[in-house]
Amino acid sequence: MARIKIAYIGGGSTRAPGTMVSFIHQGQNFLGSEIVLIDLDEERLALVKKLADKMIAVRGLDLRVSVTTRRRDGLRDCDAVLTSYRPGGFEARHLDESIPLKYGVIGQETQGPGGFFMALRSIAVMKEIIADVEAVCPKARVFNYTNPVNIVAEAVTHNSPVWFAAFCEGPLFFGHDFAEWIGLDRTRMDVAMIGLNHGSWSVRHTYDGQDFMPLLEHAYAARCRDTSLPAWKLRLMNLAVTMGALPAHYFQYYYFKEEILSELQAKPTTRAQDIMARVPDYWQHYREQAERDDPQLDPRRSRGGIHELELAIDAMDAIFNDRGEVLPVNVPNRGSISNLPDDRVVETQGYLDRHGITPLAMGPLPPQVLGLVEMLSEYQSLTAQAAWSGTKRDAVRALASNPLVFSLHKAQAIYDEMAAAHARYLPERLLR
Repeated sequence: MARIKIAYIGGGSTRAPGTMVSFIHQGQNFLGSEIVLIDLDEERLALVKKLADKMIAVRGLDLRVSVTTRRRDGLRDCDAVLTSYRPGGFEARHLDESIPLKYGVIGQETQGPGGFFMALRSIAVMKEIIADVEAVCPKARVFNYTNPVNIVAEAVTHNSPVWFAAFCEGPLFFGHDFAEWIGLDRTRMDVAMIGLNHGSWSVRHTYDGQDFMPLLEHAYAARCRDTSLPAWKLRLMNLAVTMGALPAHYFQYYYFKEEILSELQAKPTTRAQDIMARVPDYWQHYREQAERDDPQLDPRRSRGGIHELELAIDAMDAIFNDRGEVLPVNVPNRGSISNLPDDRVVETQGYLDRHGITPLAMGPLPPQVLGLVEMLSEYQSLTAQAAWSGTKRDAVRALASNPLVFSLHKAQAIYDEMAAAHARYLPERLLR
């Protein structure tokens, strides 16, 4: 089994206890390894370490956990780096979700202007992290979970030789959800999704080895006016049946823009505010469990549930232990999706072994869904370069190209207000 040093940047976050459960669940695959928790908050780091140490001890695992607020020190001589952080916290996410609504544009965590400004903030920090990696652990592999993962990976892979891949569980769940919504067993689904992160479509979708789409079409025809089903599920089923492929849930923001904008404008709170209302209980639960000899996290009182960031840890296991597994990945295309650019970061299927990640040949995206994915891909490329080294003008151009904005006047006005609100997290070149 691989004995490695793993740095976890974001090790004091609300998701960190669940992530440590994931590491410990796979502890036998990493015996003798060290996990370095890196964050800005010493108190929360200490709490996560206390939880982890107790969970490790009760299972008799040979794993060591250390903590530091000095990022470069924590990264020194690491073999793997897990990145999952949120610059500005949920307060910044609230701004991402609320400010665009004033301009008649959807506010969302990874889509539209909200996702754009999260990318600017995330990449500003990632650029510093990559500089540290290049300095003290240049051979380390970086496994990124920081949103928006596709744009962050786009920025790094075009500007640094550091090994970098991004991960999201979405492709493991999006397609299977449709089976559950129509009363079928999700575990009998086989789905492969390709495209962009939060912007992928199924190119394989079978149920018990048979094409799933006729089953979905029949169920949707019978239930399309069923008011007991949430409107967003009916919208996505409509989209899937119309396009002949299963979409990532985030496509609803583009294909049903007007309805969702009205719903968000009518909602009294943002999603970020809803989460912030629960954050104190998360930490109270973590403190309570840290006092037990055998901590047990309650998924209902843990941010994101438990077994967080599990896909990245699966990827570490597959690579460092040479498993030869196929997993969803966000990496440069290299021919995997035949009708997207070779150097563009895409979400696809990858083969993982000791050599790293080899994107599998998945063929083309269907023509009826390609256009929007291409537009989002170009927008993401512009955003990544503006965030990494561009000017305010570059950034406004990128924002104006986003399909949820598509208005220069709105792009300029939204940019000015959101850049001022997030100024402390942005480089000066993006503010003047």
